[in-house]
Formats: sequence, C-alpha cells, structure tokens
Amino acid sequence: MEAISIAMCDSYEYSSVLREISRLLEPLGGMSAFVNSGDHVLLKPNMLSARSPEQAVTTHPMIVRVVAEMVKNAGGIVLIGDSPGIGSFRSVADRSGIAAAAKESGSELAGFDETLEIQGTGRFRRISLAQAYWQADKIINLPKLKTHEMMTMTCAVKNLFGAVVGIEKAGWHLKAGTSREDFARLLLEIYLIKKPVLNIVDGILAMEGNGPGSGDPVQLGVLIAGINPVAVDLVAGKIAGIPPDLLYIEREAVSMRLPGSMLDDILIYGTPLDKVVGSHFRLPTGLDVQFGLPDFLKKMLKRHLTSFPLANDKKCILCGVCRDACPPGAIKIKNSALSVDNARCIRCWCCRELCPYHAMEVRKGALLRLSSVFTAGKTFR
Repeated sequence: MEAISIAMCDSYEYSSVLREISRLLEPLGGMSAFVNSGDHVLLKPNMLSARSPEQAVTTHPMIVRVVAEMVKNAGGIVLIGDSPGIGSFRSVADRSGIAAAAKESGSELAGFDETLEIQGTGRFRRISLAQAYWQADKIINLPKLKTHEMMTMTCAVKNLFGAVVGIEKAGWHLKAGTSREDFARLLLEIYLIKKPVLNIVDGILAMEGNGPGSGDPVQLGVLIAGINPVAVDLVAGKIAGIPPDLLYIEREAVSMRLPGSMLDDILIYGTPLDKVVGSHFRLPTGLDVQFGLPDFLKKMLKRHLTSFPLANDKKCILCGVCRDACPPGAIKIKNSALSVDNARCIRCWCCRELCPYHAMEVRKGALLRLSSVFTAGKTFR
C-alpha cells in the first residue's frame, strides 16, 4: 500500500505552514525518515516563471522555507533548484520569493545549468538531466497543484520535468509531444530514473483554468504528501475533481502497471479524502475530445476536434517568446503580425504557458465548439 497524507491549511502564515507540514509528515515518519545527517538534499519546487506567489504559478516560498528548515534540522544540507520555462533562474527565484526563502532558511540556490546524459531503462533510452539534480543525495519534490493545458494537471510527476534543462525541454516536447500518452510516458520514465524520496504538494492556493501559467488562483487549503508521486497525483486529481480519463499521466501509469496508479493501492492518513473531495477545477480550454477514437479518425477530424493557439493582436507585443519556445517552429512573426502554422502545431501549449502577456488564446475546432455547448458548466466549480 502507498501511504498518502493529507492536511488542511488555509494560509501561508509561517506558524500555520510549519504546524500543518509537521502534522502532514507524522504518519510517514517525519522528516528524519527521509533525511540523514550530511545528506545533500535538493528541494525541487515549481519555478515556471517570474511570477509573484499570489498568482499561484510557482510553489509558495513559505512551503520551500519550512521544508528547507525541517531538512536542516534533520541534518541535511539544502539546495533549492529548478530549470524555469521562461526567464533566468535568478529572476524567477527573486520574483517568486524563493530566493528570500533560501536566505531565511540558510539554504543554497542551485540553478540547473550543467547537464548529464543518463541511460534510461524504458522507451526513452537517453535523457539529459540537470547535474545538480542527478548528483544530489536526495530529492524532495515540492510541486504546485495546477491545471495544465497539455496534460490536464501538473503536480508531482510533471514537476520533475524541471530536471530537464532549457532548450532540452522543447526538444522533448517535439519528440514526445505529438502524443500526450508518449509525453506522459516520458515524464514517468524521468521519475523512475531518479525517484524523489518525498513529495509535498502545495495545494493551499492552487490553480484552475488555463494553467500552468495563465490560469486562475483558487483557494483549496490542502497539503498532500507521499513517497510515490504517482499515488500523490492520483489523490490530487481526485481532490481537484478532474475526470480520470483526462489524467494522461495516471492513465499511462496504469498501462505501465506502476505502483500507486490505482486507488486500491493507496492508504490515506490525516484528513479523510471524502472531507476534501468535492472541488471541480475549471479545466483548460485547450483540451480536445479525441478519447477512444481510432487513429484514422483522429487524423481526419483533427482540425475539428482540437484547439489551436491564436494570438490576440491587442495583447501581443511581438516579443518573440512564444516563437522561440515553440518546439516544432510553428510560430512566425512576419508583416508585423504573429502567425501559427496549424499543420505543424503539436498543441503542447508552450506558447500559452510561457507568454508573459497572456496574448495567446485558444481557437477551437468546429466539433469541439459544438461539444462545449453540450458540456458547458460541467467542469466548473
């Protein structure tokens, strides 16, 4: 059985977070069960972009600070690192408050610059990961609970994609991103290469809608912890009220027969699951409706059953961030306008995820628009 602990916490006030994370970890043996004296422990928060904590884009700095202090009290040496999707590591650390959290906890920031090529054991044989991530004695994963336009939800497993550095991310989106199932398999194989010893989810202020960078903050007031990120994500998806068929990572984990991929595998401690289930996160507008269709129908109806990015000319300043980040090179700037080649677009939504001005919007295919009429309101809280 996979042990998952749940605790309620309504604010990021220091004493509240310290009390509830301590309570959260009690059934799992406390921090000393995961950290030995002298361990170099890398904390891996979500540091997507340089946004303030109240925007719910990044892991809240108070979560990072409290966990860092607990690791140090257990005798660990703390590093805090990630590879942001946009902007420098330092700018994201400063804007998100994580740099201040590192200073307050006496921890060291570790930007993911150097990489090592790691031999995989699954479908993806060679994966380059951040050297700081690979060489750490222990990884403690600190994801933010958010919706995600490509994978529906980002939480513990998806957060580990931050161990892939810079332009390598775009390369993997291009290689595996044409299939959400393939991309989910990649994420799971990254997790299996170097497993975190502990996952603590920041769900106090979560994100719904067009996450992970352009959604809306939603007060959920929950913390989730567990050793197995697959099990953690399964519980997080249940709490967020996301239909199981839309959780690509969980579906792929089931097909791989990974531990923690079924609720029957999970033992809940702390707050009972039925006390926190009931929220239904508003889902991303970019999701399609191709589940269960044969491949030949998907190809025939692609334009009608999927969504594509479309620039809002009133918001777009032609900064080029989306163009430079687009894995297949489907975005161009010409004649003082932004254009998207829908035939090349793989719908990874990196453009929307990384646009600093929220200028990339969604254009739905005809059948998807019709489907939205019949399902309107069903995915809203």
